[in-house]
Amino acid sequence: MNDNYSHINEEVQVKYLLGEATPQEREQVEQWAAASEANAKQLEQLRYIWAETKKLEARSSVDENIAWQNFKQRIATTQQTKTIPLGRRTYWLRVAATLLLMIGGSWMAYYYLYSAGSITLNSGNTVLAQTLPDGTTVTLNKNATIKYPKQFKGDTREVVLEGEAFFDVSPDKQKPFIIHANEADVEVVGTSFNVKTNSSKTEVIVETGVVQVSKNLKGVVLNPKEKATVQKNAELPVKEVMEDELHSYYRTKEFVCSNTPLSRLVPVLNEAYGVEIVIANDELNNLRLTTTFHNQSLGGILNVLSETFNIQVSKKDGQIILQ
Repeated sequence: MNDNYSHINEEVQVKYLLGEATPQEREQVEQWAAASEANAKQLEQLRYIWAETKKLEARSSVDENIAWQNFKQRIATTQQTKTIPLGRRTYWLRVAATLLLMIGGSWMAYYYLYSAGSITLNSGNTVLAQTLPDGTTVTLNKNATIKYPKQFKGDTREVVLEGEAFFDVSPDKQKPFIIHANEADVEVVGTSFNVKTNSSKTEVIVETGVVQVSKNLKGVVLNPKEKATVQKNAELPVKEVMEDELHSYYRTKEFVCSNTPLSRLVPVLNEAYGVEIVIANDELNNLRLTTTFHNQSLGGILNVLSETFNIQVSKKDGQIILQ
């Protein structure tokens, strides 16, 4: 490939799509798009995003120049680009282009799913298992949603997750499997791991294989029994060793405790049974338990805790009090 067409300034693409490019710039974009299938696909993706962002244009009441400068500072790009005048259309497309080309993983995913024809699956009030078109199996926790294409085309297998799910990915070294979950991107070839996402953070715990977790192209590599947390307001994922297997309760029907502190077990029980258990005395937080609760009722688990630690269990105002 000619090196002149291996990269192109995003604002030249903007001007091309707006019909504001010079003859030389039009030729530059067209030659760049013709140089590779990837370039042509990127330009088509930008056309789609531009069509979508025009829907936002009529609703915008922000000061465009100030918004653009703030946006440029937030993405902290190191590339020096030529500034072009900011009309209303240009503002929206520049935002869309920069999102796509610099931090646009989610946009890319949604375009990928849109163009391939997607399936949206919601687990509702149950745990739901599903096999994807490539043979990957996914177990959705309650109230989780996954979006995936009817067929995985191109060089990647991409899905979008909301909520929590366990993935056992079918190996394919030629087509990485990528999960977009809020601001986190999880990329694997063939492995098993748990992803849990909510409005404030995304957590990834690896059971087998190797997983890369990234945010804004910066990431960490996880091995088995390691966890990465991507906070909404943080720049980088945080990596740590996972000391228990409580995250897997919804698919194994077990709470496996191995020297597990009560302060760790209680939030999981709250989530699993939809209750509010409160530890009334701080000294109870570090009480440690080694046992396995298999398909057991909440009442049975509380009885074991009461007898093991000689603690009192009571109910008040909808809460279950441990003291």
